[in-house]
Amino acid sequence: QVQLVESGGGLVRAGDSLRLSCTASGRAVREYTMAWFRQAPGKEREFVAAMFRSYGRTYYSDSVKGRFTISRDNAKNTASLQMNNLEPADTGVYYCAADSTLILSTLRNTRAYDYWGQGTQVTVSS
Repeated sequence: QVQLVESGGGLVRAGDSLRLSCTASGRAVREYTMAWFRQAPGKEREFVAAMFRSYGRTYYSDSVKGRFTISRDNAKNTASLQMNNLEPADTGVYYCAADSTLILSTLRNTRAYDYWGQGTQVTVSS
C-alpha cells in the first residue's frame, strides 16, 4: 500500500502560480499511475492531470492544458502539480491519487484509483 500526503495549497490571486506536492510513503511512486483531481464546493470531483505509470506519459483535462504540469521525482518519491496562470475557476480541494493497476482508458475516472490523499485547498481570487 501507499500513503499520500498533499501540500502546497493556499490563497492566491488570478494569474499567480502554485506548486502542489504529493509525498508518498510505503511504496515507490514509479510503481503507480499518479494523478491529481479537484473538487469545487457543490461539484463532483474532477480529473485534472495524470502521469501513467508504465512510461510516464502525461494527460490533462482541457481546462488546465497548457497551464498545469504534472511531474514525478522518483528520488524524493513525490508527485507534483505546477499550476501557472491560475484562474478563479481553479478553486477547490486538490487531491492526489495513485493506482498500480488501472488501465489507460480509466485514467480520468475517480473510481479507478485505490489510494487518495487528504486534499489541499487552493483558492484563487479574482
